[in-house]
Amino acid sequence: MPLASTGDLITRAAAARRAVAAFNVITLEHIEAVVAGAETAGSPVVLQVSENAVTYRYGRLLPLARAAVAAAERACVPVALHLDHVQSDDLLRRAPDAGFSSVMYDAARLPYAGNLAATRAAADWAHARGLWIEAELGEIGGKDGRPPLDAHAPGARTDPTRARDFVAGTGVDALAVAVGSAHAMTTRTAVLDLGLLKRLSAALSVPLVLHGSSGVPDDGLVAAVGGGITKVNVGTALNAAMTGAIREFLTARPEAVDSRQYLGAGREAMAREVRRIIGVLSRTGG
Repeated sequence: MPLASTGDLITRAAAARRAVAAFNVITLEHIEAVVAGAETAGSPVVLQVSENAVTYRYGRLLPLARAAVAAAERACVPVALHLDHVQSDDLLRRAPDAGFSSVMYDAARLPYAGNLAATRAAADWAHARGLWIEAELGEIGGKDGRPPLDAHAPGARTDPTRARDFVAGTGVDALAVAVGSAHAMTTRTAVLDLGLLKRLSAALSVPLVLHGSSGVPDDGLVAAVGGGITKVNVGTALNAAMTGAIREFLTARPEAVDSRQYLGAGREAMAREVRRIIGVLSRTGG
C-alpha cells in the first residue's frame, strides 16, 4: 500500500470524531510490531520517529526511516510517517527526503514569544514542502528524564485563549495540548482535565493531540477522544511491553543467547499492546 499522509489520516479521523494512534518507534522490532498490531486491528496508524530516537541511532535518520517506509509500503492498512519532537532545524530539513509527511516541531521549551516565532518559521518552511506540522503549547513534562510538572505550575496547562492566538500566529495544522498527561509514565494514573480539553476543543479549529498517552487509563483515553483529541501519541507503553516480555523470557531461559528469540518475544508483546490501544481508541466516535 502506498505510504499514507499523516494529514489525510488525521483529517478523516477528525471528520468521524475518532482518533489515530501514533506510536513511537526505536528499533526495527518496534516498526514491525506497530504495523502487525495495526493490521490485526484493521486500522490506519502513524509510525513516529523522535529526535531522541535519531540521536540514539548515532544521529542517522535514514536507516530507521527507510525501514519504516519499507514496512509501511508493504502493510495492508494505511501507515504514515511522522518526525516527532523535533528541536533541531537541521533534522527538520531532512524530513521530506526521508519519507515523512509530517513533523512535530517542539519549541515549547522557549518562552511564549520565542515558541511562536520559531514555530511560525518552521511551519512556513514545512508547508512550502507539503509537510503537515504539529506544535505544542503548555508543558506536558516528563521528557528527557525530567519529572512531570506540578499541575499548578506555570505553563503546565494549555490556556485556550493563548492556544487560539498561537495557532493563528503560527499556522500549524495541529496542536499538542497539556491537559494532565506526562511523557514517560510507567503507571497509568494520569488524570486528564476534561473540562479544559472541552474548552480547548471549542476554542480551536485544528486537531488536538495528546502526548504522554501511555500514562492515561483506558477510560481516560476514551474520554479524551470524545472530548476532541484526534491524534494519540504512545511510546512508553510499547517499551514497557517489550522490556517486560524480554525480561520474562530471559528469566525463564537464562541460557538463551539467540537474540531473535527474546527480541521476537518483545515484538509480539508490543504488537499485542498496539492492537489493544487501537481497540480502546475505537470505543468512541462516529
